[in-house]
Amino acid sequence: MKKLKIEIKWAIIFALMMLVWMLLERLFGLHDTYIAKHPIFTNFVAIPAVAIYVLALLDKRDNFYEGKMTYVQGLACGLIITLIVTILSPLTQVITSLVITPHYFENAIDYAVSEGKMTQSGAEEYFNLKSYIFQGLVGAPVMGLLTSIVVAFFTRKK
Repeated sequence: MKKLKIEIKWAIIFALMMLVWMLLERLFGLHDTYIAKHPIFTNFVAIPAVAIYVLALLDKRDNFYEGKMTYVQGLACGLIITLIVTILSPLTQVITSLVITPHYFENAIDYAVSEGKMTQSGAEEYFNLKSYIFQGLVGAPVMGLLTSIVVAFFTRKK
């Protein structure tokens, strides 16, 4: 467990960042008033997400590997963080959906249908807690893997 202390810490930081991001999206109206702009602005979460991976791998390199880390060690660190983030993703989605923004799915369905982007049944099938939990369980490992591959390259040090 001590070997994974840094990964656990940064995975929790990542999960908390996601919750803060969702709160900010809601406060800025991206879950209701400006829902049309949500698909654009939600992608900016990649900036703090990548920054957290960079900081995590630098932390691992400097405080566990004594300033030296191979690509494989960095990749392993990133993948462990990704695994923990993936495990936490259903919980963060439940908190987001039930506490932070309980009307998001209803608003998203109404918007998608009123704009002719989806049928009522298609929107209801896509915009719901079960669907978003599944998307998180698929999306988190894919994005975490890609981020880890890139960040490990730039944080390695001989």
